Amino acid sequence: MRNVILALSAVAAIAALGSSPAEAVGTRYPFCIQGDEQPGLSNCTFTSYEQCQATASGRFLWCVPNPFYAADSNGPRASRRPPPPPSPRFFDPFAD
Repeated sequence: MRNVILALSAVAAIAALGSSPAEAVGTRYPFCIQGDEQPGLSNCTFTSYEQCQATASGRFLWCVPNPFYAADSNGPRASRRPPPPPSPRFFDPFAD
């Protein structure tokens, strides 16, 4: 019985290492649809506001910007921390 439990534990550990984490819902598109039929941020599959509005038309739904949408950007990240001070120069008796 102990061997069976150890074997199942080993299989579960290997399976857990091979799996990748699931992506958060709604992180790929900039607009979400909300309302009675779509509670919360359950449908964030719209690439434009007009596309979202067309889907919501005639129903009790509305479009909102996706707060978790991160557009692809190649620029540096903003940082609130100031840059580090320059390193002190050591005394060099042979420098001019």
